Amino acid sequence: MPHNPHHHKAMPMTSMKSGDLFEVLPDVVGLTVKIVNVCFVGLPKSGDWVLVDAGMPKSKNLIAEAAASRFGESSRPKAIILTHGHFDHVGSVVELAEHWDVPVYAHALEMPYLTGEKDYPYPDTQVEGGIIAKLSSLFPNTPVDLRPRIQTLPEDGSVPGMPGWRWIATPGHTQGHVSFFRDSDRAMIVGDAFVTVRQDELYQVLTQHEELSGPPRYFTPDWDAARDSVQRLAALKPSVVLTGHGRPMAGEALNHDLETLARDFDHIARPSHGKSVK
Repeated sequence: MPHNPHHHKAMPMTSMKSGDLFEVLPDVVGLTVKIVNVCFVGLPKSGDWVLVDAGMPKSKNLIAEAAASRFGESSRPKAIILTHGHFDHVGSVVELAEHWDVPVYAHALEMPYLTGEKDYPYPDTQVEGGIIAKLSSLFPNTPVDLRPRIQTLPEDGSVPGMPGWRWIATPGHTQGHVSFFRDSDRAMIVGDAFVTVRQDELYQVLTQHEELSGPPRYFTPDWDAARDSVQRLAALKPSVVLTGHGRPMAGEALNHDLETLARDFDHIARPSHGKSVK
């Protein structure tokens, strides 16, 4: 398919249609891939950038074309960095890693799910929530196999290809879930540690109704760890946040809502019932 240079353009934060790029910061841009966001970190037309997460299955062309429009036709990332290995964050990672011939990095605890060794726990269809929780048993659950490209994130907290950023362990949604933080401007990329749209409510997913909430309930097995992770992130007082689902948030609204979520996590985010609820 010929590349259309006008197909992908950075959109204001209010626009979240699948296939639209939206600028969070001059060097942080999101791309909505159906229900999930991937992130490009790097200045436009530079050869110095990375992709954070890899979207839904069969999204390779959409993501590659968006990257070409932002960074140049022959440009390729330094690496692909994963917040975690759930299907909607690694759906096109094998194809993209091969297309660009680049390494992929993730936390050591995610390795079994990224080397074909182990399935994630089945989603909790009994958890409190709407129709998406009930339908979650239909979601892909088999691991991807990224060998030999997959590598563990450096133990010193640095992020390959993302100078100035550090990774933070934010388990709960998965054991090896990580988020990314840049101290210089307090920018944050959090994957599914928390989200800005209720993923268990179909109407809110479809309309992208903004509501800062905990991780998607049907895929979160450890609620104590999830609460601790949100509190760890809130303590950093981020200036702007890009989440795996929903619109970016910034400024006073972000600080207020994130502090509230951290303080009242068990009331706001922890479901009242479900297999993983203690």
